[in-house]
Amino acid sequence: MEHAESMRVLSVIPPMTQLNTPYPSTAYLTGFLRSRGVAAVQEDLALALVLRLFSRVGLLAVRECIAALPKPKRTQRVQAFDRAFDHYLATIECAVAFLQGRDPSIGHRIGGRNFLPEGPRFEPLDAYVDPDGGDPLAWAFGALGVQDRARHFATLYLNDIADVLRDAVDPRFEFVRYAESLAQSQASFDPLAKALAASPTLVDSILRELTLAAVERHAPRVVLVSAPFPGNVYGAFRIAQVIKAHDPSIITVLGGGFVNTELRELAEPRVFDYFDYVTLDDGERPLLALLEHLQGKRPADRLVRTFVRAAEGVRCIDAGEPDIAFADAGTPTWDGLPLDRYLSLLDMLNPMEQADRGPWLLLEKVQLLRCLAGLYLALRGGCRHDPGRPHRDHHRRDRPDGLPFRRRGRSAQSPEGACC
Repeated sequence: MEHAESMRVLSVIPPMTQLNTPYPSTAYLTGFLRSRGVAAVQEDLALALVLRLFSRVGLLAVRECIAALPKPKRTQRVQAFDRAFDHYLATIECAVAFLQGRDPSIGHRIGGRNFLPEGPRFEPLDAYVDPDGGDPLAWAFGALGVQDRARHFATLYLNDIADVLRDAVDPRFEFVRYAESLAQSQASFDPLAKALAASPTLVDSILRELTLAAVERHAPRVVLVSAPFPGNVYGAFRIAQVIKAHDPSIITVLGGGFVNTELRELAEPRVFDYFDYVTLDDGERPLLALLEHLQGKRPADRLVRTFVRAAEGVRCIDAGEPDIAFADAGTPTWDGLPLDRYLSLLDMLNPMEQADRGPWLLLEKVQLLRCLAGLYLALRGGCRHDPGRPHRDHHRRDRPDGLPFRRRGRSAQSPEGACC
């Protein structure tokens, strides 16, 4: 029987979520588990993957993939990148450091449009013309917008490289919607299973390397994978696939917003070739119950909102225990997440679209959480009502048939009151 202290838990963010700040799911779960005495750590594998790809080492690997492509299959974008490769190689780390806020002084050179190589993503800029002969982009950045201008140009530069990755390395690659079509509105698990069985791309190989490094660094007994969006699902399954091939004894758990909305009626047994458990809704109570089960303190039929593989297929177990009260959920922690390595990208020229960026955003979120927590504790008095925890049916919605991996009609094996 294991104690909570020895039940080391690693929470990971799979590719791709967001690059400007950490996605908060692992921060909440890690903070909560630590408040309960669990040795919990976290890693952002989405950010790590992007930083590896968009580095000198990554670009050299991309060029090897281009060299392996037959010339007729090299698109114009790939050919242009290959011709300007030395320029990209010389500027990639400077551009990334600038977007991370580690080298703001180079913003003047980037803003002058003579420093970075420019691909097709820059072409729309030439459509803006000032009839008075002035700066055609002054409407977006003004006379003092040097840093914002440079940030936008550096973002276009990374987008050009991402387009080359999509043409020459992995057609599913996106900064946010990575392989989204494999999970979004799929009636069958087959497309995802086929992709997972295919030969790994460069992106898959780097993700495998990063996953194994995280496992070696933390030596977890349990790995939690949070998949909030369809664009995380392929990366989540790839991570679980790597872990199971490396050490099948490591327990893998899938949760997150995608599971909560799209897999509420999960009936596909092949999901459990990758994940041992799939949990629904707020993760604190299901994870506590699962850890107690793994420690031998709770029988399997007392799990909470958890899918498992059973002899008859997939079973959803819900003991019906209430969620953890907001006041008892602990404090989110960013420990383990490299806050100084996130990228402050600027895709939009519209100034009204530029608010959701920069390191200040993370600080604003933390301050807001503290204010809400303080307000709740001040007002609740002796009452245990918890408005911060909506009922789990809040996530339910009526949907047509044909969503991914779902059960068509109630299964005879599904117990009354089951979470699905």
